[in-house]
Amino acid sequence: MKQKDIALILVMVFISGVLSFVISGQIFGSPKNREQKAEVVESITAEFPPPPAKYFNGRSINPTQLITIGGGTNPNPFDKKD
Repeated sequence: MKQKDIALILVMVFISGVLSFVISGQIFGSPKNREQKAEVVESITAEFPPPPAKYFNGRSINPTQLITIGGGTNPNPFDKKD
């Protein structure tokens, strides 16, 4: 390689680097692309609001009670009768 070729290659590398930097700054570096908004979150506390009285009251049904269906004492409830 001649010295002119090396100088030409260095000039081309410099020019392409500057152009790449400018073009990428226009595409990716705009101020609107650098700003992001985050949601504001409420702080966590140990206080909980009371449950709604419509569902949790003294007259509501207890779903953990034992449920017995029928009062029969038949030892063979599915026995076929002719």
